[in-house]
Amino acid sequence: MVGVSITENAAAKIKQLLAADEKKEKEGLRLKVVGGGCSGLQYKMDLDAARPGDKVFEKDGAKILVDMKSLLYLNGTELDYKEELMQSGFVFQNPNVKRACGCGTSFSV
Repeated sequence: MVGVSITENAAAKIKQLLAADEKKEKEGLRLKVVGGGCSGLQYKMDLDAARPGDKVFEKDGAKILVDMKSLLYLNGTELDYKEELMQSGFVFQNPNVKRACGCGTSFSV
């Protein structure tokens, strides 16, 4: 199993988001694939704690938490973080995506 890889930029942003969590109850960024959007599937992200059955991927102390169902769609994905003048955010380089919608928020496999 390949899993999910994290770039240095994404790891730094995850650590920054976790540091801003006042309650300090979260331990990583949860990646989830849910139904919705114009192409059928979309990504969902939340700061969360690990749950039984999760796969945890780590780089430089930053953790990605993925449930087994979502891992079917995310296996082989690289998570990056881009900070640009007009738009900033996490970017998924997912080799499983066969088609994405025009707005870029949903996909199909």
